[in-house]
This record gives sequence, structure tokens and C-alpha cells, in this order.
Amino acid sequence: MRLLLDTHIFLWLASANPQLSPRSKQVIESAEKVFVSSATIWEIAIKVRLGKLKADLDQLIREIEANRFEELPVLARQAKLVAALPLHHGDPFDRLLIAQAIAEPLHLLTVDPKLKEYSELVIQV
Repeated sequence: MRLLLDTHIFLWLASANPQLSPRSKQVIESAEKVFVSSATIWEIAIKVRLGKLKADLDQLIREIEANRFEELPVLARQAKLVAALPLHHGDPFDRLLIAQAIAEPLHLLTVDPKLKEYSELVIQV
């Protein structure tokens, strides 16, 4: 299985946060390939700048490499798909992640139950 991590999952994994469930760890460990979207780093950077989150962006980028995850760039064809998605979810970053998952295709690992409404590719933990 090819897996895309949502922002919460990636942050919890990178910080060894106990909120990362054993099931999430198992799904990540059993994946053939794991991706982190550049949109995830973008979202975190915005939240850091706004003071809503404390995170070391350089360390997070090193975590992608250290875990041998693949960085998934945002491509025009993925971004275009956002316009066709139903409005189940209002967060633009989550909508972009689901569009990337559908376009590639990748399974999206998330804690957000709203994203499950978009596709069978979503794994909600």
C-alpha cells in the first residue's frame, strides 16, 4: 500500500506524540511507501508563523528523510481536482491532501472522520 500522511499524523509521528495510535503506527510500518505532502509542511509553516503551533520546520524536513518517506510535491493536476470535490470539508489543506490521494492514488491516513466521506482511499484511525 502507498500511503499519504495527513498533517496531524505526520506531526505526531515526528514528535513521538502518544496521540499517534498503535494502529496508525502499524499502518505506516506496513506501507510499501509513505509520502508526506509539501502542502503539509506549508500548512505547518503557516501555523508556526501565526503562533498557533510550535515546530522546527528544518527538523520536520529531516524527519521526512530520516524515516525514508517520499516528499509529494503539489502538482497542478492535483490542485485542479480540489475544485471538483464536494464540500464535505472546508479546510483547504485537507481538501488538497484528499485531492492528492485521489489523483495518485494513495491511501490517506488521517484522524479526521470528515475526510472518510471523500473516498475509500481514506484510512481513518
